[in-house]
Amino acid sequence: MMLKEALRLYNLPLFDLIFQSHQVHRKYHDPSDIQKCSLLSIKTGGCPEDCKYCPQSAHYDTGLEKEGLFSLDEVRKSALMAKEQGAQRFCMGAAWRNVKDGKEFDRVLEMVNAVKNVGLEVCATLGMVNDSQAVRLKEAGLYAYNHNLDSSREYYKKIISTRTYDDRLNTLKAVRKAGLTVCSGGIIGMGESIEDRCGLLAELASLDPHPESVPINLLIPVEGTPLSESKPAEPLELVRIVAVARILMPKARVRLSAGRISLSQEAQVLAFFAGANSIFLGEKLLTRANPSVDDDTRLLRNIQGAQEAAL
Repeated sequence: MMLKEALRLYNLPLFDLIFQSHQVHRKYHDPSDIQKCSLLSIKTGGCPEDCKYCPQSAHYDTGLEKEGLFSLDEVRKSALMAKEQGAQRFCMGAAWRNVKDGKEFDRVLEMVNAVKNVGLEVCATLGMVNDSQAVRLKEAGLYAYNHNLDSSREYYKKIISTRTYDDRLNTLKAVRKAGLTVCSGGIIGMGESIEDRCGLLAELASLDPHPESVPINLLIPVEGTPLSESKPAEPLELVRIVAVARILMPKARVRLSAGRISLSQEAQVLAFFAGANSIFLGEKLLTRANPSVDDDTRLLRNIQGAQEAAL
């Protein structure tokens, strides 16, 4: 039923769809409130997963230099810099298949506490976690945990073989059980159909409660990965996905995430009108390029006015 509704919305005339989504957006959110986030890769490369889009997978030769886990001091400095640039949320990502108890996880827990003490919402994406690990993250001060579903259940199997869809859902259950907020979204432009995109949103919208955060990523094709020659999704396809996400999950933060560098300012503005209300700051998202702070200052000034947009 949820899939049928998602498809019905997606296939509406564009102006009808974004008119409806903008009404929902204004009902539940201040349209000038665009949360600014920062994302840091605290452990890069060498991941044993075979996600076909990812330059950090050990299965592909993408020229990415593998890096070990950051020090506590490096993370604290990065968090302070992000706060100075106007970030309200700081997310840390590690190229792990799953969290393993031990010294490295203990260090991550210290990082979480340090970022919280800087005065930022703390989010982490570390791969799969079990119930006890999710509780420890919560106790350390974590606010949100990111674990994307990536695509529909049916298309997921064509992108990843080393982890199942239910593995991902089980991690979200552990996160929710521990009292953390859920950040989960997906990627468009991987060769999936409209039904797959709507299937992703239907799956997320069927979670009870809905994810508090829904990142929408545009695939960034990376040489050396199986999806390096993928045809990019059209900007208006992104706008439609944002609009449907806003209608189906009215209270969520819908985040314009990876791939934003390929969008014109006008396309981003339309996505915000359709219901997006968060961006990631900084010239790099994990390992990929992102718009500069100057570009984002201009973008937000055009949306919010000069006083509101100051980073």
